[in-house]
Amino acid sequence: MTRNPFANHPLLLGFEEVERLLDRATKSASDGYPPYNIEQRGDGIYRITLAVAGFGDSDLSVTLEDGQLIICGRKPDDAERSYLHRGIAARQFQRSFVLAGGVEGAAASLENGLLHIDLKRVEPPSVVKRVPINTL
Repeated sequence: MTRNPFANHPLLLGFEEVERLLDRATKSASDGYPPYNIEQRGDGIYRITLAVAGFGDSDLSVTLEDGQLIICGRKPDDAERSYLHRGIAARQFQRSFVLAGGVEGAAASLENGLLHIDLKRVEPPSVVKRVPINTL
């Protein structure tokens, strides 16, 4: 299927980055593991909570890279245990969230099998720049 990107409109200059972010957001959708919540806790304050039962803080990593929040969980197999039934999912995962410009990570905490990641929006200072007109 051929896409007609909205950024090709002649009045929309410099919106290629928005289109790239939309593409990245649609590609980062995964199988739904682990389940998560996103809540707004105030003006420009957000919390992402992932259900990571069985994972310890040493099994998890949270990174911010190129406007993207990446949460990885890797748990080594316990070869000493012999399961008769294994119903608790402890498989490795990677969950990504595309962040808007100015949103950055503030803190992460692990409590009762829930990984909380707090984010906040930092507004850049408003800059007005005069463009000089050169005569030729």
